[in-house]
Amino acid sequence: MRVGQSWVFGLLMCFGGGLDYSLAEEGGSGHYMPGSMSSFVDSVAPKPTFLARYNLLNYSGERSLSMPIAGLTAETVDADSWANGLTLFWRPDWGSINDTWGYAMSVSIPYVNMKVSADVEGGGGAVLRRTDREQGLGDVIFQPLMFNQHLNESLNINYRLSVYAPTGDYKVGRLANPGKNYWSIEPTVGVMYFNPSNGRECSFFTGLTINTENAATQYQTGTQLHFENTVAQHFPLKGGLAGIGFNAFFYQQVEGDRGAGASFGDFKGRSYGVGPVLSYSTKVDDHPLTAEFKWLPEIETKNRLKGNSVWLKVLYTF
Repeated sequence: MRVGQSWVFGLLMCFGGGLDYSLAEEGGSGHYMPGSMSSFVDSVAPKPTFLARYNLLNYSGERSLSMPIAGLTAETVDADSWANGLTLFWRPDWGSINDTWGYAMSVSIPYVNMKVSADVEGGGGAVLRRTDREQGLGDVIFQPLMFNQHLNESLNINYRLSVYAPTGDYKVGRLANPGKNYWSIEPTVGVMYFNPSNGRECSFFTGLTINTENAATQYQTGTQLHFENTVAQHFPLKGGLAGIGFNAFFYQQVEGDRGAGASFGDFKGRSYGVGPVLSYSTKVDDHPLTAEFKWLPEIETKNRLKGNSVWLKVLYTF
C-alpha cells in the first residue's frame, strides 16, 4: 500500500503548540501539558503555508495529599478544566531557507473554564471545603522560532522555541486561576517519521520547560523535561486518510522548586501515561483539513494531580 505524497504533505502541514490548562498552581503543574506535542499533527510545515487550528482539551484530576496552590496549602484537590484554543501558524515564502531547511512562526491563544475544589485552612485554623470557578483568557503561547529540517520523503526534524506569556488572570489565594503569573520558555525537538509506502508513523518529541519566578508568591517552579511518542498506522478511507495508534508520554521535573514561597521544598513532579489516538485527513475545496482525537490517562504521578486528558485538534490549511 502506498499512501500517496499528497496525504503525506497534508499531515506535515499540521503543527502544534502546548496548550496551557492551568489547574493547580506552582508545584502542582507547569505551563506545558504532558502529551501536548506528540504526532505529525504537531509538526512544522515543510512548505510555505498559513493555517489555523482549533484545540479543545478537557482535563480532570485529583490528589489526596497536600499541595501548594496560589499561596495556599490545599488537600483532597479535585479539578476539572476545559480549554479552548486557537493557534495561527505561518510559514512565509521567505521562510524557505533552502531545499532542506525552512522557518515558520505561530501563536496560540487559550480560553480556560475551570473548577477546583480543595480542603483549605479557614479562619481560626479550621479546615474548610472550598470550590472556586473561573474562566477567561489563559497564558498566550508564542513560537517565534520554528524550523523544519526535511531529510527525505519519510523523515523530518523540527526545532522550536515556545514562550508562555503571563496574560491570564491570577490572584493569590484563589484555587482556580486561568493564568500562572510567570513566564516560561521551552525549547523542543521533534522527529517525525512517516513512510508513504506503508502508512506507518513514528513521531518523537522532547523538550524542556524553564520557568521564571511567580512574583506574587515568590515561588519558582523548577525546570521540567518531557518526552512524547506516537506510533500509528495510516490507511485510505472514504477519499481521505485515517490513522489509528497510541500516544505515550513521560514528564519529569529535573530541577526542584525554590524561592521564599516554596514551603514544600523541591516538590519535584512526575507523570507518565499512554492512550489511543485517532486521526483523519481530507480536503475541503482543495484545502487540507485534519482532525485528531486522543485520550491520555495518567498511569502514575508524583506531586501532581492524577487524572485523564482528552484532546481534539482540528486544522485547516488556507
